[in-house]
Amino acid sequence: MFEALIQRGYQVEFHSHARAILAADFPGAGEELEQALLAATIPIEEIIAGGGGEAKGTQRLRNALNALGWPKTEFVVERIVNGVRRESQSHIVDHVRQMEGGERVALEIEWNNKDPFFDRDLENFKRLHADGAISIGVVVTRGRSLHEGMRGLVRRFLDEREIEAFADMEEWGYEPTSRQKKAIMKRVTRKRNPLTFREAFTAQFVSDKFGEATTHWRKLEDRMQRGVGNPCPMVLIGLPNTIVTFHEGKAALAEVVAAQAAAEEDDEV
Repeated sequence: MFEALIQRGYQVEFHSHARAILAADFPGAGEELEQALLAATIPIEEIIAGGGGEAKGTQRLRNALNALGWPKTEFVVERIVNGVRRESQSHIVDHVRQMEGGERVALEIEWNNKDPFFDRDLENFKRLHADGAISIGVVVTRGRSLHEGMRGLVRRFLDEREIEAFADMEEWGYEPTSRQKKAIMKRVTRKRNPLTFREAFTAQFVSDKFGEATTHWRKLEDRMQRGVGNPCPMVLIGLPNTIVTFHEGKAALAEVVAAQAAAEEDDEV
């Protein structure tokens, strides 16, 4: 199962018999998920211009899942005693695939949140599974190769675009804060072992936007080893560095800018 994903560099792990359940009972859901993930790409311009926020590529993955019948879903669990409602809890899951028999597969995408979001997702899956609301939980996040290779990806962007100064970055939709600029220039101008602008920018950008305290494979793995979310059957999928592309150029940047403008208009309404 998910052989095509694994060949493309995706990390895939199954917990609590999730592989057997998915293969035997929900093969269609597995095929849909693989289809959406195989088509996923994130232009490097979206990572840079988005400043570490959810990339348009991640949003396109969400749209692909929605189109395949995996919509955002709210679960409301009520505790009723002698006809009186004593307690009510709601859980919103980003993507849920409801099968013909009523069973459900729940999925969360954690591209670049603070890592405690993993605790929320896994505990939600645990409660929903205990209540019979879902059969399997799926978490998609940055895989090890993508997280650990982010510096190399950002540096490649700077090299290929011949970035030499902050003004060059404005052309690609990103302007560091005054704090970031100060930290970068401190590394560039220091007397002992100064860095080039590209070296300093890469280190600061990745540290600020994709640090160890964000959602990525190792943080998810740590929680699984501690038993968070157990015994809900889980599928963990790590996005690889191969989904980052470098050929779109200004076309990808234009899409990011248009999306940002649309979001600003929505905020004003």
